[in-house]
Amino acid sequence: MSLKIQFLNSKYHKPKTTHASIQIPLLSASCTLAITGHHAQSSPRERINFDANWKFHFGHAANPEKDFNYGITTIFSKSGGAAQTAIDPRFKDSTWRSLNLPHDWAVELPFVYKDNFDVMAHGYKPVGGHFPETSIGWYRKHFRVSPADSSQRFQLQFDGVFRNAQVWINGFYLGTNASGYIGMAYDITDFINYHRDNVIVVRVDATQYEGWFYEGAGIYRHVWLNKYQNTHIATDGIFAYTNFQGNTTTVQVESTLANENTQNSICTLKTYLQDRAGKLVGVPKEQTITLSANSEQILKHSIPLSNPHLWSLEDPYLHRLVVEVRSNGKLLDKQSIRYGIRKIEIKPDGVFLNGESIKLYGVNCHQDHAGVGSALPDHLQFYRIALLKNMGTNAYRSSHNAPTPELLDACDSLGMLVMDEQRLLNSGPEYMGQFERLVKRDRNHASVFMWSIGNEEGWIHTTSHGKRIAQTYIAKLKQLDPTRTCTYAADLANVYKGINEVIPVRSFNYRQFAVADYHAEHPNQPIIGTEMGSTVSTRGEYSKDSIRAYLPDQDIHAPWWASRAEEWWHLAATEDYWLGGFIWTGFDYRGEPTPFQWPNISSHFGVMDMCGFPKNLYYYYQSWWTDKDVLHISPHWNWRDKRGQPIDVWVNSNADDVELFLNGKSLGKQEMKRNGHLQWTVNYEPGKLEAIAYKKGKKLSAKVETTGTPTEVVLTPYKTTMLADGQDVSVINVTVVDREGREVPDADNLIRFSIAGEGKIIGVGNGDPSSHEPDQCVEGAWQRRLFNGKAQFIVQGSIKPDIIKIEATSAGLWKGSTDIITVTPREVASINIDKTYELKGEAAKPRPVGQMLGADISFLPELEARGIKFSEKGTPVDAIESLKKHGFNYVRLRIFNNPARDSGYSPQKGFCDLATPKPWPNGSKQRA
Repeated sequence: MSLKIQFLNSKYHKPKTTHASIQIPLLSASCTLAITGHHAQSSPRERINFDANWKFHFGHAANPEKDFNYGITTIFSKSGGAAQTAIDPRFKDSTWRSLNLPHDWAVELPFVYKDNFDVMAHGYKPVGGHFPETSIGWYRKHFRVSPADSSQRFQLQFDGVFRNAQVWINGFYLGTNASGYIGMAYDITDFINYHRDNVIVVRVDATQYEGWFYEGAGIYRHVWLNKYQNTHIATDGIFAYTNFQGNTTTVQVESTLANENTQNSICTLKTYLQDRAGKLVGVPKEQTITLSANSEQILKHSIPLSNPHLWSLEDPYLHRLVVEVRSNGKLLDKQSIRYGIRKIEIKPDGVFLNGESIKLYGVNCHQDHAGVGSALPDHLQFYRIALLKNMGTNAYRSSHNAPTPELLDACDSLGMLVMDEQRLLNSGPEYMGQFERLVKRDRNHASVFMWSIGNEEGWIHTTSHGKRIAQTYIAKLKQLDPTRTCTYAADLANVYKGINEVIPVRSFNYRQFAVADYHAEHPNQPIIGTEMGSTVSTRGEYSKDSIRAYLPDQDIHAPWWASRAEEWWHLAATEDYWLGGFIWTGFDYRGEPTPFQWPNISSHFGVMDMCGFPKNLYYYYQSWWTDKDVLHISPHWNWRDKRGQPIDVWVNSNADDVELFLNGKSLGKQEMKRNGHLQWTVNYEPGKLEAIAYKKGKKLSAKVETTGTPTEVVLTPYKTTMLADGQDVSVINVTVVDREGREVPDADNLIRFSIAGEGKIIGVGNGDPSSHEPDQCVEGAWQRRLFNGKAQFIVQGSIKPDIIKIEATSAGLWKGSTDIITVTPREVASINIDKTYELKGEAAKPRPVGQMLGADISFLPELEARGIKFSEKGTPVDAIESLKKHGFNYVRLRIFNNPARDSGYSPQKGFCDLATPKPWPNGSKQRA
């Protein structure tokens, strides 16, 4: 179970209550968990985040003079300088824009109409060959290195730059990375200045697309400066995997040691495994070797284990594997990786995790989010994976490129399988090099269960070229990672020729009705649906509108090549030879506005919109992919101009039967067929539409009501405590309510946001696929119009602890407000609470309450993913076990401190299992 611990200087007030009580034992004052980051370990290696304090300026793809003379001034004739260009260390960049990474300059640009397929497919942003003035970006960073570190080695690491990035330091050219997705690293030791500034320069050329979807532009992932000694563990030089033989479990570790000295190095390698509390698991292994000068060597260790704690979807338990390098007792290098022990088997009759058969409930996702484009802060990865998990998703396909490492950290931590995908199927040196970097980087992640070598290569996938290229990839994969199999996402029906002849797992993109025939002819080849169920819908819309480019928010429309949700899932759910499938897509994404064009600027494929607000299809999958009690009615019940007219009502549920009532009058009971949904045609009358269902004798209820007009803005932060590290964020969702406290589902009010304290807004959105409002606003002028009752903004803290004050106003409405506390990592897990409070049901009326800061289920895994460890009175501990020891037994608790609402939580779902948290009342109200 994942958990977030966030009780800090808390003042708890007991609201006026009704209904049954829920006891919440909290930790006593004697329990304080201290945390330390990975920099605190006694190792000469340092991994320094290099995201802060960059300079940025646009270049020009067609005018060299506007591109800082790139292309007309000699750059590559001599080393160490490039006079009259931005590459030169002496170049003055004081007038350039200052910013922190990650940075996607495309999301900052306005929408521009151009009658061009690629421009449309990329979301009508002015990036690409048609827009030379906004498709080249220059980045510069100044930094200093202490002379005391002159004996160290330095490596500059980029996790992802879109795209074709050329890199220099102090005028020395380091290299070019053509890929917009897989990162690169350069040894910069020889070029470091120790008594004056060092200057990194990156020229990013986004004139050429790689995909047919929004890709962003710029240094949109982290940058790191790695410092280590001449004898060290090589980059991505640890490879761990688990062998299961009967009752024997063995972790095999291959470590690549590098000696960059000019003489031999005698060193000892020690490998050991720790549990989450830091306790040794198994017996450490040591080996002493002599490394020749300027050489590398792979050392292998085996760690036998007895009844280890396995990683699973429900219990994503991560050990820590540590590799140390010593010479004459001195520690030269130390690296640790989070490692999940699990057994994956792919068979013709299913996927087996630790011996148990699972059906893959998968989603495809591109990597952009509302407000920030492709430059997602790490926390957003956890936020998005948690939303998918709540729907029942257990597998994620990184369509169609190498994911950011932090996404895999989130999947490791929260329990989500990943199909890790290569961008392009090509066995030339460039793309084989990209594939090798991808596999080496990601092969230690427990979540990665399968590789995908490509997607829909229509020109080659039935040819001998495609077959030979696939064989080359399969051979390379057996060399780099013999523990996992691979697939290729083929947009083909019952076709065996070409890649499908040699690929271990056959994948279908669509063509679901051909799967049975293919299986009958090739029964020993496992089959998976890599792209399925491409329903197109617009959240909160209930009719097709070709002018505004909206589609009904139901499982009604799909492109000609694809299928609706129920069409494919009925097939996949009932046949064991379907390993499962990945729906297209988990979230809407910029670009590919099928079936429309301008003014539509983003897709309709998601089961959630670009903000992560669920569409109605979300509840269809949740009904059949989870054991949750699901009962969901759509549409809303605000149809003031349709009195007496028929409204199609859909109910998604996994109950046995459902009865629908309008204003207390029964409209009939229907049996719920498995993997289906229910429909009624109801003549509209204002009031309450209610569903009553029974699931194995348990009564379920849901309702939608005709609301009044909006009276108040409501802010619901995903979390109310953030790390003061300059990177952590909180997603804040925005709604408006009427006088009865009911959300108004068709509201379109313009909301303005203000913030005070050590924080800033980094993006806004509302999920409207045709909105041309900016995601990035001028500081002090942040705003967004609600789309069908919802909007979202993202707040990021600074490096200073503070209380961030946030307000949202709209003309004629009571304002909404919330506070977010930012704390140092050392403080965030300190728990000092000495009372138990009893909360009884929901408050009868809004009333003043004190600030309530609380827990969130994803926080602890996120901290662990950052390398943070927990200790109690100086002793390493497993944080969850420590909580249990001290009597904290409601580890799924999630509390919110804001704003005015009459419902503090949902008594039906239980305070400590709150799937859709609601904010706490706030006593102060002011009308805007």
